[in-house]
Amino acid sequence: MKLDQIITSLLETDLYKFSMGQAIYHQFSDYKTTWSFKCRNTDVKFTAEMVEEIREQIQAYCQLRFSEEELEYLDGIKWIKGSYIDFLRLWQPRYADFEITADGDSGLSIETTGTWLNTSMYEIPTLAIVNEVYFRMQYDYADLIDSFKERLDAKFERLKGGELDIGVFSEFGLRRRLSAEAQELAVKKLAELAACPDCKSRFIGTSNVYLARKYGLLPVGTMAHEWIMCVGQGNHKHNPAYSNWYALDAWVKEYGVLNGTALTDAITTDCFLKDFQLTYATLFSGVRHDSGDPIEWGEKMISHYESLGINPVNKTLLFSDSLDFDRAAAIFAHFKGKAGVAFGIGTYISNDTKVPALNIVMKTTRCNGQDVAKISDTAGKGMCKNPEYIDYLQRCIDWRMNH
Repeated sequence: MKLDQIITSLLETDLYKFSMGQAIYHQFSDYKTTWSFKCRNTDVKFTAEMVEEIREQIQAYCQLRFSEEELEYLDGIKWIKGSYIDFLRLWQPRYADFEITADGDSGLSIETTGTWLNTSMYEIPTLAIVNEVYFRMQYDYADLIDSFKERLDAKFERLKGGELDIGVFSEFGLRRRLSAEAQELAVKKLAELAACPDCKSRFIGTSNVYLARKYGLLPVGTMAHEWIMCVGQGNHKHNPAYSNWYALDAWVKEYGVLNGTALTDAITTDCFLKDFQLTYATLFSGVRHDSGDPIEWGEKMISHYESLGINPVNKTLLFSDSLDFDRAAAIFAHFKGKAGVAFGIGTYISNDTKVPALNIVMKTTRCNGQDVAKISDTAGKGMCKNPEYIDYLQRCIDWRMNH
Protein backbone atom coordinates (compact mmCIF):
# COMPACT_ATOMS: atom_id res chain seq x y z
CA MET A 1 0.00 0.00 0.00
CA LYS A 2 1.20 3.51 -0.77
CA LEU A 3 -0.99 5.00 1.98
CA ASP A 4 -1.30 4.13 5.66
CA GLN A 5 -3.99 1.56 6.42
CA ILE A 6 -7.34 3.39 6.28
CA ILE A 7 -9.66 1.01 8.16
CA THR A 8 -7.88 -0.14 11.29
CA SER A 9 -10.77 -1.58 13.33
CA LEU A 10 -13.88 -3.61 12.48
CA LEU A 11 -15.78 -1.18 14.72
CA GLU A 12 -15.09 1.45 12.06
CA THR A 13 -18.50 1.11 10.43
CA ASP A 14 -21.97 2.56 10.95
CA LEU A 15 -23.98 1.27 13.89
CA TYR A 16 -26.90 0.17 11.74
CA LYS A 17 -24.65 -2.53 10.25
CA PHE A 18 -24.65 -4.19 13.68
CA SER A 19 -28.38 -3.52 14.17
CA MET A 20 -29.20 -5.20 10.88
CA GLY A 21 -26.39 -7.74 11.25
CA GLN A 22 -27.83 -9.20 14.44
CA ALA A 23 -31.29 -9.56 12.90
CA ILE A 24 -29.76 -11.08 9.74
CA TYR A 25 -27.80 -13.55 11.88
CA HIS A 26 -30.87 -14.67 13.81
CA GLN A 27 -33.42 -14.71 10.97
CA PHE A 28 -31.80 -14.58 7.51
CA SER A 29 -28.37 -16.21 7.83
CA ASP A 30 -28.92 -18.21 4.63
CA TYR A 31 -29.68 -15.16 2.45
CA LYS A 32 -27.16 -14.35 -0.28
CA THR A 33 -26.72 -10.91 -1.81
CA THR A 34 -24.81 -9.02 -4.48
CA TRP A 35 -23.74 -5.43 -3.89
CA SER A 36 -22.62 -3.01 -6.62
CA PHE A 37 -20.55 0.17 -6.37
CA LYS A 38 -21.49 3.31 -8.29
CA CYS A 39 -19.90 6.74 -8.59
CA ARG A 40 -22.59 9.26 -9.52
CA ASN A 41 -20.07 12.04 -10.28
CA THR A 42 -19.82 12.08 -14.09
CA ASP A 43 -16.50 13.97 -14.10
CA VAL A 44 -14.61 11.68 -11.69
CA LYS A 45 -12.09 9.13 -12.98
CA PHE A 46 -10.19 6.63 -10.85
CA THR A 47 -6.67 5.93 -12.11
CA ALA A 48 -5.14 2.45 -12.32
CA GLU A 49 -2.92 3.42 -9.37
CA MET A 50 -6.01 4.32 -7.30
CA VAL A 51 -7.73 1.05 -8.18
CA GLU A 52 -4.69 -0.92 -7.07
CA GLU A 53 -4.47 1.04 -3.81
CA ILE A 54 -8.18 0.42 -3.14
CA ARG A 55 -7.63 -3.28 -3.79
CA GLU A 56 -4.72 -3.43 -1.35
CA GLN A 57 -6.55 -1.39 1.31
CA ILE A 58 -9.51 -3.79 1.14
CA GLN A 59 -7.13 -6.74 1.43
CA ALA A 60 -5.73 -5.15 4.60
CA TYR A 61 -9.26 -4.56 5.94
CA CYS A 62 -9.98 -8.27 5.38
CA GLN A 63 -7.15 -9.17 7.78
CA LEU A 64 -8.83 -7.43 10.74
CA ARG A 65 -10.55 -9.18 13.67
CA PHE A 66 -12.60 -7.88 16.58
CA SER A 67 -10.64 -7.52 19.81
CA GLU A 68 -12.18 -8.66 23.10
CA GLU A 69 -12.29 -5.01 24.23
CA GLU A 70 -14.29 -4.08 21.13
CA LEU A 71 -16.67 -6.98 21.65
CA GLU A 72 -17.11 -5.99 25.28
CA TYR A 73 -18.10 -2.50 24.12
CA LEU A 74 -20.69 -3.90 21.68
CA ASP A 75 -21.99 -6.23 24.38
CA GLY A 76 -22.71 -3.15 26.49
CA ILE A 77 -25.28 -1.89 23.96
CA LYS A 78 -28.56 -3.00 25.50
CA TRP A 79 -30.15 -4.45 22.37
CA ILE A 80 -27.13 -6.51 21.26
CA LYS A 81 -27.37 -10.15 22.31
CA GLY A 82 -24.65 -12.52 23.45
CA SER A 83 -25.25 -14.95 20.59
CA TYR A 84 -24.40 -12.22 18.07
CA ILE A 85 -21.30 -11.23 20.04
CA ASP A 86 -20.14 -14.85 19.85
CA PHE A 87 -20.70 -14.81 16.09
CA LEU A 88 -18.66 -11.60 15.74
CA ARG A 89 -15.88 -13.21 17.78
CA LEU A 90 -15.49 -15.70 14.93
CA TRP A 91 -16.33 -13.38 12.04
CA GLN A 92 -13.84 -12.02 9.51
CA PRO A 93 -14.23 -10.26 6.15
CA ARG A 94 -13.52 -12.45 3.10
CA TYR A 95 -11.51 -10.88 0.30
CA ALA A 96 -12.77 -13.69 -1.97
CA ASP A 97 -16.21 -12.02 -1.82
CA PHE A 98 -14.85 -8.94 -3.65
CA GLU A 99 -14.44 -8.34 -7.37
CA ILE A 100 -12.51 -5.11 -7.98
CA THR A 101 -11.66 -4.01 -11.54
CA ALA A 102 -10.97 -0.87 -13.59
CA ASP A 103 -14.23 -1.30 -15.51
CA GLY A 104 -17.12 1.10 -15.24
CA ASP A 105 -17.68 4.67 -16.33
CA SER A 106 -15.58 6.07 -13.49
CA GLY A 107 -12.70 3.63 -13.99
CA LEU A 108 -13.63 1.64 -10.90
CA SER A 109 -15.97 -1.32 -10.51
CA ILE A 110 -16.58 -3.10 -7.19
CA GLU A 111 -19.01 -5.95 -6.63
CA THR A 112 -19.35 -8.13 -3.57
CA THR A 113 -21.17 -11.44 -3.59
CA GLY A 114 -21.77 -13.84 -0.72
CA THR A 115 -23.91 -14.29 2.36
CA TRP A 116 -25.88 -11.22 3.40
CA LEU A 117 -24.16 -11.55 6.79
CA ASN A 118 -20.83 -10.87 5.10
CA THR A 119 -21.63 -8.55 2.22
CA SER A 120 -23.68 -6.15 4.33
CA MET A 121 -20.63 -5.50 6.50
CA TYR A 122 -18.43 -4.55 3.55
CA GLU A 123 -20.38 -1.52 2.31
CA ILE A 124 -19.27 1.21 4.72
CA PRO A 125 -15.54 0.34 5.00
CA THR A 126 -15.33 -0.03 1.20
CA LEU A 127 -16.84 3.42 0.59
CA ALA A 128 -14.59 4.99 3.25
CA ILE A 129 -11.55 3.42 1.57
CA VAL A 130 -12.58 4.57 -1.92
CA ASN A 131 -13.12 8.14 -0.69
CA GLU A 132 -9.85 8.48 1.16
CA VAL A 133 -7.77 6.89 -1.60
CA TYR A 134 -9.33 9.23 -4.18
CA PHE A 135 -8.81 12.45 -2.24
CA ARG A 136 -5.29 11.61 -1.07
CA MET A 137 -4.13 10.56 -4.54
CA GLN A 138 -6.04 13.07 -6.68
CA TYR A 139 -5.33 16.29 -4.75
CA ASP A 140 -2.83 17.95 -2.44
CA TYR A 141 -4.24 16.37 0.71
CA ALA A 142 -2.49 18.82 3.08
CA ASP A 143 -4.23 21.68 1.29
CA LEU A 144 -7.58 19.89 1.48
CA ILE A 145 -7.34 19.12 5.19
CA ASP A 146 -6.45 22.78 5.86
CA SER A 147 -9.60 23.94 4.06
CA PHE A 148 -11.58 21.27 5.94
CA LYS A 149 -10.32 22.56 9.30
CA GLU A 150 -11.14 26.18 8.42
CA ARG A 151 -14.71 25.28 7.47
CA LEU A 152 -15.13 23.05 10.53
CA ASP A 153 -14.00 25.85 12.83
CA ALA A 154 -16.45 28.25 11.19
CA LYS A 155 -19.34 25.80 11.61
CA PHE A 156 -18.40 25.17 15.23
CA GLU A 157 -18.39 28.88 16.03
CA ARG A 158 -21.86 29.28 14.52
CA LEU A 159 -23.14 26.50 16.76
CA LYS A 160 -21.28 27.64 19.86
CA GLY A 161 -22.33 31.25 19.39
CA GLY A 162 -26.00 30.30 19.23
CA GLU A 163 -26.45 31.52 15.66
CA LEU A 164 -27.89 28.14 14.71
CA ASP A 165 -30.62 26.18 16.44
CA ILE A 166 -30.93 22.66 15.08
CA GLY A 167 -31.83 20.87 18.30
CA VAL A 168 -30.38 17.36 18.58
CA PHE A 169 -28.03 16.09 15.86
CA SER A 170 -25.55 13.31 15.14
CA GLU A 171 -22.70 12.85 12.68
CA PHE A 172 -23.42 10.36 9.84
CA GLY A 173 -20.44 10.95 7.53
CA LEU A 174 -18.30 7.81 7.58
CA ARG A 175 -19.14 6.51 4.10
CA ARG A 176 -18.29 9.79 2.34
CA ARG A 177 -15.66 11.28 4.62
CA LEU A 178 -12.57 13.06 3.33
CA SER A 179 -10.43 10.81 5.52
CA ALA A 180 -10.35 9.07 8.88
CA GLU A 181 -8.37 12.05 10.18
CA ALA A 182 -11.02 14.52 9.01
CA GLN A 183 -13.95 12.63 10.50
CA GLU A 184 -12.21 12.25 13.84
CA LEU A 185 -11.34 15.96 13.91
CA ALA A 186 -14.99 16.81 13.31
CA VAL A 187 -16.40 14.41 15.90
CA LYS A 188 -13.86 15.48 18.52
CA LYS A 189 -14.62 19.16 17.86
CA LEU A 190 -18.40 18.77 17.94
CA ALA A 191 -18.18 16.75 21.15
CA GLU A 192 -17.03 19.98 22.83
CA LEU A 193 -20.59 21.29 22.46
CA ALA A 194 -21.57 19.01 25.35
CA ALA A 195 -19.71 21.40 27.68
CA CYS A 196 -21.48 24.46 26.23
CA PRO A 197 -24.48 25.27 28.47
CA ASP A 198 -25.69 28.16 26.27
CA CYS A 199 -25.62 26.29 22.95
CA LYS A 200 -29.02 25.85 21.35
CA SER A 201 -27.89 22.80 19.35
CA ARG A 202 -26.85 19.54 20.99
CA PHE A 203 -24.44 17.07 19.42
CA ILE A 204 -25.22 13.62 20.82
CA GLY A 205 -23.35 11.04 18.80
CA THR A 206 -22.01 9.51 15.62
CA SER A 207 -22.88 6.56 13.43
CA ASN A 208 -19.16 5.58 13.47
CA VAL A 209 -19.01 2.99 16.26
CA TYR A 210 -15.22 3.24 16.56
CA LEU A 211 -15.36 7.00 17.21
CA ALA A 212 -18.40 6.69 19.49
CA ARG A 213 -16.43 4.30 21.67
CA LYS A 214 -13.27 6.42 21.57
CA TYR A 215 -15.00 9.67 22.58
CA GLY A 216 -17.75 8.33 24.84
CA LEU A 217 -20.54 9.37 22.48
CA LEU A 218 -23.81 7.69 21.62
CA PRO A 219 -23.51 5.30 18.65
CA VAL A 220 -26.48 6.04 16.38
CA GLY A 221 -28.28 3.98 13.72
CA THR A 222 -31.00 1.40 13.18
CA MET A 223 -31.85 0.23 9.63
CA ALA A 224 -30.96 0.99 6.01
CA HIS A 225 -32.75 0.38 2.71
CA GLU A 226 -31.05 -2.99 2.34
CA TRP A 227 -33.16 -4.28 5.24
CA ILE A 228 -36.48 -3.54 3.56
CA MET A 229 -35.22 -4.59 0.12
CA CYS A 230 -33.79 -7.96 1.16
CA VAL A 231 -36.37 -8.96 3.78
CA GLY A 232 -39.25 -7.80 1.60
CA GLN A 233 -38.02 -8.81 -1.84
CA GLY A 234 -35.45 -11.55 -1.19
CA ASN A 235 -38.12 -14.16 -0.51
CA HIS A 236 -39.56 -15.21 -3.87
CA LYS A 237 -42.98 -15.81 -2.29
CA HIS A 238 -43.39 -12.20 -1.13
CA ASN A 239 -45.38 -9.55 -2.94
CA PRO A 240 -42.76 -6.75 -3.00
CA ALA A 241 -45.43 -4.08 -2.44
CA TYR A 242 -45.58 -5.45 1.14
CA SER A 243 -41.80 -5.17 1.67
CA ASN A 244 -42.25 -2.75 4.55
CA TRP A 245 -44.63 -5.06 6.42
CA TYR A 246 -42.22 -8.00 6.22
CA ALA A 247 -39.30 -5.80 7.26
CA LEU A 248 -41.10 -4.16 10.19
CA ASP A 249 -42.42 -7.51 11.39
CA ALA A 250 -38.95 -9.07 11.38
CA TRP A 251 -37.48 -6.02 13.16
CA VAL A 252 -40.06 -6.15 15.96
CA LYS A 253 -39.46 -9.90 16.29
CA GLU A 254 -35.78 -9.13 16.90
CA TYR A 255 -35.98 -5.96 19.01
CA GLY A 256 -39.49 -5.45 20.38
CA VAL A 257 -39.68 -1.80 21.41
CA LEU A 258 -35.88 -1.31 21.38
CA ASN A 259 -33.79 0.19 18.60
CA GLY A 260 -36.81 1.48 16.71
CA THR A 261 -36.42 4.11 14.00
CA ALA A 262 -38.18 2.99 10.82
CA LEU A 263 -36.95 4.03 7.36
CA THR A 264 -39.91 5.12 5.27
CA ASP A 265 -38.83 5.53 1.64
CA ALA A 266 -37.57 2.15 0.36
CA ILE A 267 -40.68 1.72 -1.83
CA THR A 268 -42.14 5.22 -1.34
CA THR A 269 -43.40 6.71 1.91
CA ASP A 270 -47.04 6.51 0.81
CA CYS A 271 -46.74 2.73 0.46
CA PHE A 272 -44.87 2.56 3.79
CA LEU A 273 -47.77 4.24 5.56
CA LYS A 274 -50.13 1.47 4.43
CA ASP A 275 -48.19 -0.86 6.75
CA PHE A 276 -47.14 1.61 9.44
CA GLN A 277 -50.41 1.33 11.31
CA LEU A 278 -51.17 1.50 15.02
CA THR A 279 -49.06 -1.43 16.26
CA TYR A 280 -45.87 -0.48 14.45
CA ALA A 281 -46.39 3.26 14.86
CA THR A 282 -46.67 2.66 18.61
CA LEU A 283 -43.73 0.25 18.89
CA PHE A 284 -41.26 2.29 16.82
CA SER A 285 -39.90 5.40 18.53
CA GLY A 286 -39.72 7.35 15.27
CA VAL A 287 -39.17 7.43 11.53
CA ARG A 288 -36.28 8.50 9.28
CA HIS A 289 -36.45 10.76 6.22
CA ASP A 290 -33.97 10.04 3.41
CA SER A 291 -35.56 11.36 0.21
CA GLY A 292 -38.20 13.78 -1.04
CA ASP A 293 -39.19 17.16 0.35
CA PRO A 294 -38.48 17.10 4.13
CA ILE A 295 -41.27 19.52 5.07
CA GLU A 296 -43.90 17.65 3.07
CA TRP A 297 -42.67 14.36 4.50
CA GLY A 298 -42.71 15.63 8.08
CA GLU A 299 -46.22 17.04 7.77
CA LYS A 300 -47.38 13.75 6.26
CA MET A 301 -45.90 11.81 9.19
CA ILE A 302 -47.46 14.14 11.75
CA SER A 303 -50.87 13.76 10.10
CA HIS A 304 -50.45 9.99 10.04
CA TYR A 305 -49.57 9.82 13.73
CA GLU A 306 -52.52 12.04 14.59
CA SER A 307 -54.89 9.89 12.52
CA LEU A 308 -53.85 6.94 14.69
CA GLY A 309 -54.41 8.86 17.91
CA ILE A 310 -50.67 9.13 18.62
CA ASN A 311 -49.22 12.46 19.80
CA PRO A 312 -46.36 13.21 17.33
CA VAL A 313 -44.54 15.17 20.04
CA ASN A 314 -43.76 11.78 21.59
CA LYS A 315 -42.23 10.46 18.34
CA THR A 316 -38.99 11.44 16.58
CA LEU A 317 -38.72 12.63 13.00
CA LEU A 318 -35.09 11.91 12.07
CA PHE A 319 -33.89 13.80 8.98
CA SER A 320 -30.79 12.50 7.17
CA ASP A 321 -30.98 13.51 3.50
CA SER A 322 -28.23 15.81 2.14
CA LEU A 323 -28.31 18.17 5.10
CA ASP A 324 -26.21 21.13 6.10
CA PHE A 325 -26.70 23.21 9.25
CA ASP A 326 -28.80 25.89 7.55
CA ARG A 327 -31.21 23.34 6.05
CA ALA A 328 -31.42 21.58 9.40
CA ALA A 329 -32.14 24.87 11.19
CA ALA A 330 -34.99 25.64 8.77
CA ILE A 331 -36.50 22.17 9.23
CA PHE A 332 -36.15 22.39 13.02
CA ALA A 333 -37.83 25.81 13.12
CA HIS A 334 -40.75 24.45 11.10
CA PHE A 335 -41.37 21.37 13.26
CA LYS A 336 -40.34 22.65 16.70
CA GLY A 337 -43.16 21.92 19.11
CA LYS A 338 -45.06 19.82 16.54
CA ALA A 339 -42.97 16.63 16.87
CA GLY A 340 -39.69 15.36 18.19
CA VAL A 341 -36.95 16.30 15.71
CA ALA A 342 -33.39 15.02 15.24
CA PHE A 343 -30.80 15.16 12.46
CA GLY A 344 -28.16 12.86 11.04
CA ILE A 345 -25.72 15.04 9.10
CA GLY A 346 -23.06 13.37 6.96
CA THR A 347 -20.94 14.77 4.14
CA TYR A 348 -21.37 18.40 5.25
CA ILE A 349 -19.56 17.52 8.49
CA SER A 350 -17.08 14.89 7.29
CA ASN A 351 -16.10 16.11 3.80
CA ASP A 352 -16.61 19.85 3.37
CA THR A 353 -13.56 21.26 1.54
CA LYS A 354 -12.73 23.50 -1.41
CA VAL A 355 -13.39 20.61 -3.84
CA PRO A 356 -16.70 18.77 -4.36
CA ALA A 357 -17.32 15.60 -2.36
CA LEU A 358 -17.76 12.30 -4.15
CA ASN A 359 -21.31 11.02 -4.56
CA ILE A 360 -20.58 7.31 -4.29
CA VAL A 361 -22.85 4.49 -3.17
CA MET A 362 -22.78 0.73 -2.78
CA LYS A 363 -26.20 -0.87 -2.97
CA THR A 364 -27.78 -4.30 -2.87
CA THR A 365 -28.66 -5.26 -6.44
CA ARG A 366 -29.57 -8.95 -6.02
CA CYS A 367 -30.84 -11.13 -3.18
CA ASN A 368 -31.23 -14.90 -3.35
CA GLY A 369 -30.73 -14.95 -7.09
CA GLN A 370 -33.27 -12.30 -8.01
CA ASP A 371 -33.25 -8.55 -8.53
CA VAL A 372 -34.13 -6.16 -5.70
CA ALA A 373 -34.81 -2.46 -6.03
CA LYS A 374 -35.50 0.75 -4.16
CA ILE A 375 -38.13 3.21 -5.39
CA SER A 376 -37.64 6.19 -3.10
CA ASP A 377 -39.39 9.55 -2.90
CA THR A 378 -36.67 11.09 -5.10
CA ALA A 379 -36.13 9.83 -8.64
CA GLY A 380 -32.69 8.44 -9.51
CA LYS A 381 -31.65 7.11 -6.10
CA GLY A 382 -32.08 3.44 -7.00
CA MET A 383 -29.48 1.12 -8.52
CA CYS A 384 -31.31 -1.95 -9.85
CA LYS A 385 -29.67 -3.30 -13.02
CA ASN A 386 -32.91 -4.76 -14.41
CA PRO A 387 -35.43 -2.16 -15.67
CA GLU A 388 -38.03 -4.91 -16.07
CA TYR A 389 -37.90 -5.63 -12.34
CA ILE A 390 -38.26 -1.92 -11.50
CA ASP A 391 -41.32 -1.81 -13.74
CA TYR A 392 -42.72 -4.92 -12.04
CA LEU A 393 -42.11 -3.46 -8.56
CA GLN A 394 -43.72 -0.15 -9.54
CA ARG A 395 -46.78 -1.96 -10.91
CA CYS A 396 -47.09 -3.96 -7.67
CA ILE A 397 -46.95 -0.74 -5.65
CA ASP A 398 -49.43 1.01 -7.93
CA TRP A 399 -51.90 -1.88 -7.77
CA ARG A 400 -51.74 -1.94 -3.99
CA MET A 401 -52.11 1.83 -3.66
CA ASN A 402 -55.10 1.87 -6.05
CA HIS A 403 -56.92 -1.12 -4.57
